[in-house]
Amino acid sequence: MSDRNQDPAPDVLFEAVLKPHRSLSPRGFGLLLMFIASTCFIGGLLFWSMGYWPIAVFFALDIVAIQFAFRMNYHSGRAMEIVTMTQQSLTVRRVAPDGRLQDFAFNPYWARFEVNRHPEWGVMRMALTSHGKALAIGDFLGPDDRDSFAKAFQEALKAARGMPEVHGVA
Repeated sequence: MSDRNQDPAPDVLFEAVLKPHRSLSPRGFGLLLMFIASTCFIGGLLFWSMGYWPIAVFFALDIVAIQFAFRMNYHSGRAMEIVTMTQQSLTVRRVAPDGRLQDFAFNPYWARFEVNRHPEWGVMRMALTSHGKALAIGDFLGPDDRDSFAKAFQEALKAARGMPEVHGVA
């Protein structure tokens, strides 16, 4: 069956996928864990040979604790936000680390984009507000990533509203 009678999909003016930054790759994590495990193993053997066997147990617990902390960090790194804007709609889709989805919809004409800046650290917080409600976005991004997103998003929001672009104003 043909879909010729349906309206074409609206033109996407802006789309961004925001993901938390992880400085250590999975391969790097494996290498780091191997280094820590070998260091703890050698230290544990040393203390075991001197008769201080309980210390070897604590070295093993250190390895387990470090691995658990990194696994939790990588699990939280699966979160993302997908921001999509057309002339008629502005949507933010949040994907939780466990895969749960939350969708938020705004009208680009009514939505305000609030950016809190610190003189030394740059963009500290970004939020979309409309009709008395606020939605923080990009909380997991670093200041530089927030700054580049804020500039691009503000330009797209102006374009969606049909406003002329103002260069150099953020």
